[in-house]
Amino acid sequence: MIFVHLGAGAGDLDNGANFRCGVTEFIKKNSISSDKIFLVEANPKNISKLKSCYKKFPNAQIFNLGITVKKEKKINFFYTEDDAPHYQVCTTRINHLKKHYPNSQIKKFSVSTVTINEFFKKRVRSKIIDCLSIDLEGMDYESLMSINIKKKIIKNISIEFIHMNSLQKRKMVNYLTENGYSYAGYGYDHNNFDLLFVKKKIFFNRVLSKLIWLIGNKHLKFLNYLITKN
Repeated sequence: MIFVHLGAGAGDLDNGANFRCGVTEFIKKNSISSDKIFLVEANPKNISKLKSCYKKFPNAQIFNLGITVKKEKKINFFYTEDDAPHYQVCTTRINHLKKHYPNSQIKKFSVSTVTINEFFKKRVRSKIIDCLSIDLEGMDYESLMSINIKKKIIKNISIEFIHMNSLQKRKMVNYLTENGYSYAGYGYDHNNFDLLFVKKKIFFNRVLSKLIWLIGNKHLKFLNYLITKN
């Protein structure tokens, strides 16, 4: 199997998250030594922790890169020391950071970048990805919509949705449905910040998914009670 985690942070070694990361836990529980694990994290301050997190997984490859929608050699990321030590709200969107830390001093760093499609082509080098997790602090929607999904078979997509507006959620559901996906409830994140879409046609789930953009994030759990796991 092939696992790809975009926005891996410090894995399950972030004390600010009570040393939990649902995606990391999912990968560690479900991967075997012959699988391939690709971890992308933009913040260089997190790389050493991420390496420690996966030290027992020699099949894990870690990349200190920023994910962009359009081709750029480097891009600025913004952060604040008030979000230390692992900077969970580190982002390319300065207004996204200000929303969470309106009174904090903002700093920035520059990092080399790659688009998702370039990363798939040059690093993953496989037509099939079993599990893709997207957690890019405000860039989730744009990054997903930029994937050349007709050329890449991605069996499961877990994407952070809490920063999306209603229109983005509606367009995302329509885009994935049109390309053979069905909504499958919450994704890998342990805080239920992700939605999961699977590459199969489940008619009932598809009908229910049309309601996602109308339902507040706090009440989505009630819709998920009705989701079939077929």
